[in-house]
Amino acid sequence: MSAKNKSAMKFLGLIAVIATVFVIAWQTGALEKIQSISAMQEFIEGFGVLGYVIFVGVFMISAVFLLPGAIFPIVGGVAFGPVLGGLLSLAGATLGAAAAFLVAKYLARDMIMKKFKGNPIFDKIDKGVEENGGSFLILTRFVPVFPYNVQNYVYGLTSLGFWKFTIVSGITMAPGAMIYAFMAGQIAREGVSMTLMLQFAAAGIILFLLSLVPKIWAKKKGIDIEELKETS
Repeated sequence: MSAKNKSAMKFLGLIAVIATVFVIAWQTGALEKIQSISAMQEFIEGFGVLGYVIFVGVFMISAVFLLPGAIFPIVGGVAFGPVLGGLLSLAGATLGAAAAFLVAKYLARDMIMKKFKGNPIFDKIDKGVEENGGSFLILTRFVPVFPYNVQNYVYGLTSLGFWKFTIVSGITMAPGAMIYAFMAGQIAREGVSMTLMLQFAAAGIILFLLSLVPKIWAKKKGIDIEELKETS
């Protein structure tokens, strides 16, 4: 089988998988569930322990299909508690990023390369990885200069290795996942209080300080973040 036919078969296989997942999601009502925090919480809790696997799996699929994922740490915190909800959210986000990266690097590389080749975002990331390696990934994870889920696919087209991408992605996503799940879980359990407001303030300061680190690094490396933002 020629390389062209192999690429076509991979593409058709990918389409078949996507179609199957969406049909299942539509038939089970999962597509409607992800639009409502309370509905998703009830949906997940109805499965008991299996809900952990379902939650992580749905989060992973949302990343692969470029769906908004910000709601998941909140739902995780409410449904599973501040700590477990954060850990499950982090697992889902990391697995989703890794899956999208592998799709771009191996399963649908030609198709995705055709889509992003010459795109300013791809060119900036490709050049950034070539010049700074995994450090550039840390920058774009902490400083939202490019659409988050799109990064997963674009990095799969670069020379960045799978394990470095996955480990760095997991580490850089951990603060946000844990903090958002914690805040949501605390509100669900205790309601709004002065103690909670102080915790929120502390969490906000932590996130702010973390966002400064890559900006300082970028300045030392001569990377213009504002220029990157204009690209996106």
